[in-house]
Amino acid sequence: MSTLDTLQDILVRDYHLAREGLTPGTLLSTQGMDSLSLLELMFKIEDRFQVKIPGDTPTDLKTIQDVVGYIDGLVARHSASPARAARAMPSAS
Repeated sequence: MSTLDTLQDILVRDYHLAREGLTPGTLLSTQGMDSLSLLELMFKIEDRFQVKIPGDTPTDLKTIQDVVGYIDGLVARHSASPARAARAMPSAS
């Protein structure tokens, strides 16, 4: 399942938005998403994607695609973290 599909699932289930209105170019503001909704969405993203959002909630997320790109960046950084990489490496016994 793609990041877009998963994000759409969250928005449909938790925000009762119509999936057909959730294309990559859809503005979050046209779907009734305000700054508080975006903050809540960040918590849902952390839970669903098993990532940690560093610092404050980004304020430049305007479209569905912006959020998808942000999630993909978090997942990539999480996957590349040194502790995770060290656990994935076989031991030299």
